[in-house]
Amino acid sequence: MTGAAEMSMGVAVAFMGAAVWLLGERHSTARRARLLLAGGGTVGSGLPGWRRMAGGLPRLRGRLRAEWWAPVAGLVLAVLGASVLPVVLGAAGVPLLRRVRLAGQVRQDRERRADAVIALCGALAGEVRAGRQPGEALLRAARDCGGLADAQATVLAAARFGGDVPNALATAARQPGAEGLRGLAACWRVAVDQGAGLAAGLDRLSAALRAERDQRSDLRAQLAGARATAVLLAGLPALGLLIGTALGADPLHVLLHTTAGLGCLVAGGVLEGLGLWWVLRIVRSAEAAA
Repeated sequence: MTGAAEMSMGVAVAFMGAAVWLLGERHSTARRARLLLAGGGTVGSGLPGWRRMAGGLPRLRGRLRAEWWAPVAGLVLAVLGASVLPVVLGAAGVPLLRRVRLAGQVRQDRERRADAVIALCGALAGEVRAGRQPGEALLRAARDCGGLADAQATVLAAARFGGDVPNALATAARQPGAEGLRGLAACWRVAVDQGAGLAAGLDRLSAALRAERDQRSDLRAQLAGARATAVLLAGLPALGLLIGTALGADPLHVLLHTTAGLGCLVAGGVLEGLGLWWVLRIVRSAEAAA
């Protein structure tokens, strides 16, 4: 069975190479024809097909979502191990990796929004010190640095037409990462109702938000060891497979075609998942406590 699998894999690779070569030649010919018809002068032979493929790999990585590398890896292991089980496991990992990717995007959006709120407070303080009225200052500051995200139209309409700006800011603060707008709403309400200095309050608010951001950065740096442990746990199975293959033990055949190997695969997968869950739970608990 192993010999037949190797032969079929070799034939598939040969056909793929021939198809890539033909496509590369056709692309090169079409390119030369377009340049000649356009009056481009002498046209060279162009880059070899393999160089064009290497240049397209970064674009492919950028277009291919992170979760779709799981079925790709499963397909490769299925070909190498002559089993359909890696394909099934790779397909099952797509929802999990998509959830991880979306959570990372939400975290990045929250951090960018928090930075924009800090910039908004600083810009608004500068506009007020320049002698502008709070409403006009908010319009200019929001146009220059943002910070209001999806609620910008509502807040700016309230500032332009004399609406309830603090209430609009409090509503905008419900967005993840925009919690600092609650402080801005409080400063605005105190400045309007009691005549207090808006610029001084914005300076204190901006300093507090910067200190909170720096604290989060320090905590993230302290938790880098725990995150590295999670990455190491995730990569240990692949390292074990590589070592076993280098020693000539054929670990894929043992894991995918023997009863003991399947049992070890299930047990190892469960322990791997528990280890990753425990490490990530520690990280999330530390972040929540901070």
